[in-house]
Amino acid sequence: MPLDPHAQRFLRALAIGGRADMRAASVEARREGLARLMQMGREEYPVAEIREISLPGGPQPLAARLYVPTEPSSLSTSAPAPGILYLHGGGLVAGNLDTHEPIARALCRYSGLRLLSLGYRLAPEAPFPSALEDVRRTLEYLARQAPSLGFASYRLVLCGDSAGGTLAAVSAAAPTPMPLALLVLLCPILDYANRSASRRELASGYFLDEATLEHDLEHYLPPGIGREDPRISPLLASTLAGMPRTVLHTAEFDPLRDEALDYFKRLEAVGAGLSYTCHPGMIHLFYGLGAVIPRAREALEQVGREIRAALE
Repeated sequence: MPLDPHAQRFLRALAIGGRADMRAASVEARREGLARLMQMGREEYPVAEIREISLPGGPQPLAARLYVPTEPSSLSTSAPAPGILYLHGGGLVAGNLDTHEPIARALCRYSGLRLLSLGYRLAPEAPFPSALEDVRRTLEYLARQAPSLGFASYRLVLCGDSAGGTLAAVSAAAPTPMPLALLVLLCPILDYANRSASRRELASGYFLDEATLEHDLEHYLPPGIGREDPRISPLLASTLAGMPRTVLHTAEFDPLRDEALDYFKRLEAVGAGLSYTCHPGMIHLFYGLGAVIPRAREALEQVGREIRAALE
């Protein structure tokens, strides 16, 4: 299928505006650029309540944000109710609770479940494995305190998009304080060590480019840790046995497309692959750009339906 016309106009506007050369860009420029793009594509999804949370322990308190749905699903009214822990994207150096709030709102709205969005630490101030430690610490917190947030720890959905998907996949593969009910990955980064056919074919001009991926990894990866480490590239794990049931979404014009499909095939082989969708004509992070790419809403509605169906 050809590139979606709305995505095409978005990419053309980026080209006309002149994107910074990521090979020479500072981390601050990367963060500001992502914030501007997310604001450009921001669409509001109504929720009933948003509550700021501070998670104690660790080197510093972690900020998190709890979203309560306007129209709870029947799952939310059952006892105990499921909940979602959401990990935002941004290459592990950028993004925050504010930039990715529309995605968190949409997932809450369309799943009908309470959702906790985590403000994990970013590189280079806190390189690998800081973000993974923050996810682990949050899972431990939820194992004890999930009922105080309105959902059960043992009915937890772990969801990550882009680099948040990396964190989610790695965290789900490690021993967790509680079994995960479901893993949801949206355009995840799963292999930093190899260049798949889609990475080569879509290396530039399709929003997420090879230069940005390399820029972010350079700041996230400390000396002595190789990009083939499965905590960096979860596709390269020796086994995916024991992974939770997984819903995976990717996009036709996303350079990460092929590694996502390869990962899902491995999940299917061990009985953990629940559903896979490659959105035709779409680009990386399209689901977070609803104001300029209308298909975002349809995709997020689908993710919400799939989460509900998996937990029924």
